[in-house]
Amino acid sequence: MPLRDLLLGLAVIAIWALNIIVIKVGVAELPPLLMTTLRFMLVAALLVPFHPVARHQLPFLALLSVTFGSLHFALLFIGLGQAEAGTGALLVQMGTPFATLLAVLFLKERLGPRRLAGLALSFAGVVVLAGGPTLPSPLPLTILLLSALGWAISQLLIKQGPNVPPLALAGWVALFAIPQVALGSWLFESDHLTALRDTGWAGWGAVLYTAVMSSIVAYGLWYGLLRRHPVNRVVPLTLLVPVVAVFLGFWLLGDSLGIHKLAGGGLVVAGIALIVLKLGGTGKKKVPPRRLGRAD
Repeated sequence: MPLRDLLLGLAVIAIWALNIIVIKVGVAELPPLLMTTLRFMLVAALLVPFHPVARHQLPFLALLSVTFGSLHFALLFIGLGQAEAGTGALLVQMGTPFATLLAVLFLKERLGPRRLAGLALSFAGVVVLAGGPTLPSPLPLTILLLSALGWAISQLLIKQGPNVPPLALAGWVALFAIPQVALGSWLFESDHLTALRDTGWAGWGAVLYTAVMSSIVAYGLWYGLLRRHPVNRVVPLTLLVPVVAVFLGFWLLGDSLGIHKLAGGGLVVAGIALIVLKLGGTGKKKVPPRRLGRAD
């Protein structure tokens, strides 16, 4: 991979890792479901007018808005409001092991010893994290793991569903998710007008960053790299997202960086590496056009 493209790939990883920190900052100023609603509104406004889809694709996108929009994103924002950014980033990475298990159960994919070892390492990492002081209480822990499960379910739906270009998919999923998340905000959050009025530049900047930088700029760069290079040279870069997020949380937010987080996080990342890396592959430039990246 040329140096220019490697730097672009690392820039995308930095954007996605910083996105975890930005969400954490944003939900300190805005109620998490309200912030998620604003994010979806901005993404839909920027993408839907320029990325039309066929009418027969709308039911699929509406279903995906439940699993990816409401279940993954909304729960991610809620969970990060109650957990350290780095720990949250590590827990959400469990979406990859969850997706692997779901593919075995519902798509009859074969697991194999390497992927089985990866699953074992990933879940062992969560157990190690659980033994440390940085793991959130049971409720936010469950919320973050459910967010990871929402991402995993979405991957299976995308794999089996119609072929929708990535940015069109992101825009229309956001559009369909708006009323769902807005209803949740109306039911479970209060003082919306006060929150909007009192939100400072950090809160509004967080909404702008999560919508524009993470969902549009990063995805545009990422799929450009996938078009130019073999998948097995590009996708492994995503393993750096939780690593960078952990250190950004330590540096920018003062999160702890103890042995449990380092060891548990290392096991999670190592397990995911065994699952996603294709050792000895052919390196063909086949782009997975419908796979959603980390949102994170």
